[in-house]
Amino acid sequence: MIRLDKFLAETGTGTRSEVKKLIHAGLVTVNGDAGTSPEQKISPEADIVCVRGENVTYAAFEYYLFHKPAGCVSATEDAVHRTVMDYLTDTVRRDLFPVGRLDIDTEGLLLITNDGALAHALLAPTRHVSKIYYAKVAGTVTAEDVNLFEKGVDIGEKAPTRPAALEILTEGEVSEILLTICEGKFHQVKRMFQAVGKEVVYLKRIAMGPLRLPDDLPAGAYRPLTAEELAALKAQKRGNL
Repeated sequence: MIRLDKFLAETGTGTRSEVKKLIHAGLVTVNGDAGTSPEQKISPEADIVCVRGENVTYAAFEYYLFHKPAGCVSATEDAVHRTVMDYLTDTVRRDLFPVGRLDIDTEGLLLITNDGALAHALLAPTRHVSKIYYAKVAGTVTAEDVNLFEKGVDIGEKAPTRPAALEILTEGEVSEILLTICEGKFHQVKRMFQAVGKEVVYLKRIAMGPLRLPDDLPAGAYRPLTAEELAALKAQKRGNL
């Protein structure tokens, strides 16, 4: 059971003070009867709540796969830049947040949810959840770089990076690569290539754990996770993957 005002606030109807005003004005009904007070207890699964005659949908947790474009920050609010949350316009919950961060100029996969336990399981350093990046790198990436990345790279911290799998797609003045890492140090991919005298000029995350960025999801777009994706994430949370 949950308080009526808390239910309405969590479904995005308004702030606690705003929904209290709606209840006191008689604009909220529970199973066809006017809500008695903000403290009224309801069952989100069993009771039908309406505001101004419109049904209110409740979801304890929401999960979205978002293709972050360059130019926005991985935050819920920012005084200067557009945030990733500004792109999600039709969600039910108001307490969603991005799981982890991508640099402002980095594109790619972000999970958006309000499931804090799942987020912790994906981000905990001890879980070593894999992340795959596609990058364009100024300079020729070599087999020597592949071997060094596999051993771990000194990026100026107490310990080298954990072993990473570097795959060269094309070589040249600008090389194209795939890099799989299992940690998330600050600017890690860029710093790893800086350590071998090269510069990342374009970076895109294409996978995180069992999630893959769909080819048909353009930058700035999002969609709910499929049942299969969510099941795979929950298996990740339990440590089965």
